[in-house]
Amino acid sequence: MHLLPILSSQQVVMDFNLSLYQTFDPLDGFFSTIANVPSAEDTSAIISGERTKEKEEQNDRWHRMERSSGKFVRRFRLPENAKMDEVKASMENGVLTVTVPKEEVKKPEVKAIQVSGE
Repeated sequence: MHLLPILSSQQVVMDFNLSLYQTFDPLDGFFSTIANVPSAEDTSAIISGERTKEKEEQNDRWHRMERSSGKFVRRFRLPENAKMDEVKASMENGVLTVTVPKEEVKKPEVKAIQVSGE
């Protein structure tokens, strides 16, 4: 299997805001699939894609047809509070946006304790 080296240099932007995790991935020309792989140890999102391209040229003396294809796989580890059952993805202008909502983390309660003594 051939992994496209050009994708390893592509920039993936991850935005960790208050309510969700988002990744913006430039995947122009790729058909992408997203698979969630929860396990006992961690929560991961796997993004994979495949592209097949055909180019045909001809004139009076010759005819040429080129075919190329490629695949890639990327794995992102997400924190434990990611809601993997609510993952959404969209592709616009060749940019894949994956949105993963996250659960609110409860802050520990702070309790003042009075110290008695001298």
